[in-house]
Amino acid sequence: MDHHVYRRADLLAHGYRDRQIRDALDAGVLHRVRSGWYADRSADPEVVAAVRRGGALGCVSALSKHQVWVAPGYPDLHVRAGKYSRSMADGFCSGFGGPLPVTKAVDDVPLALMYAARCMTREHWIAAADSVMNSRRISADELRFRMGHIPSPVADWMRACDARSQSGTESIVRTRLRNRGFHVVVQPRIESIGGYADLRIGRLLIECDSRLHHTSPENYRKDRRRDRKSLAGRWMTMRLTYDDVLFGWDEALADICTVTDAGRHRIRKVRPK
Repeated sequence: MDHHVYRRADLLAHGYRDRQIRDALDAGVLHRVRSGWYADRSADPEVVAAVRRGGALGCVSALSKHQVWVAPGYPDLHVRAGKYSRSMADGFCSGFGGPLPVTKAVDDVPLALMYAARCMTREHWIAAADSVMNSRRISADELRFRMGHIPSPVADWMRACDARSQSGTESIVRTRLRNRGFHVVVQPRIESIGGYADLRIGRLLIECDSRLHHTSPENYRKDRRRDRKSLAGRWMTMRLTYDDVLFGWDEALADICTVTDAGRHRIRKVRPK
């Protein structure tokens, strides 16, 4: 059950009786969050707060609980109002249709993604959807099916998603570069490094590191070897950090354009001697 927050119906379905629920409340094992909802001592405080307000933890907050990649800077608590919530006032996330009943304390990923399309920017939503598809190994078609009816704005965003993306930063860089008209190849296989690069524009390889990427000495050694091998194979590598992408993009883009404007990224055939 969701993060140690339970509906009365869930407890009864798991074999509890009303008397046992009352005994657990008297003993302090459970406490009442709101009518028909209970939590134990291990309950997630954010989930409890969402349910106490009359809804479910949803949208961006639910995606984070499900370990989906979420860009920084969003409010800490996103709550979806239930169909029978007393108030639809400010503070609830809005969806694309009428309110749905709350049957879980934390919304499932497809429902959370649908609501997040109203709270996230386009590129952040694409990065989150990429993360869902990549981590759960599902296609865009399967994700669409799980989300149910998708309004046209969300359908447009879905067409820009790519399940091959390995990180949120990679998704954002791909989206931004394509928006500027660059032909970006996702996860190209590069023989000289014996594996795949994140992105490629001509012979410019762009590697997008996650927030924790450099904390591993092994990752550091592998990256330096890959960069050396790519250079020996006539490729150029530009490595972007999490901070470069999320907080220093203008400078990073200027460096990419310095290479591409001069045509240094173009693949030229080597004439035989």
